[in-house]
Amino acid sequence: MENVVLIIHLILALGLIAVVLMQRSEGGGLGMGGGGGGATAGRPPATALGKVTWILGIAFTITSITLTIIAAQNASGTSVIDQLGITPPAQNAPGNDLVPPGSDLLPPSADDSAPLVPSAD
Repeated sequence: MENVVLIIHLILALGLIAVVLMQRSEGGGLGMGGGGGGATAGRPPATALGKVTWILGIAFTITSITLTIIAAQNASGTSVIDQLGITPPAQNAPGNDLVPPGSDLLPPSADDSAPLVPSAD
């Protein structure tokens, strides 16, 4: 099912690109140049290519959402690590001391006048 929707999605994308490239430019791209009229000009009637662009755009959006839903259902409850079958390193060695003991993390007491020197473990 996912492959069928993906093929339809790709065909819609190519069709949308082709239809947009076939449309006539109205000038003033990116706000530059004299497109003429601006907000005072009347809106031109919708052409057939404009309607096809809307239809392809809506269909493209629907297939995008459908592919997202299908991918979410296929990946629910699993992670990349689970799919590879590799256990994370923290689970391999339960006695692994990644954090030093709490006594090494405490500041020196007020009685201690020795300078702080890092220990070479």
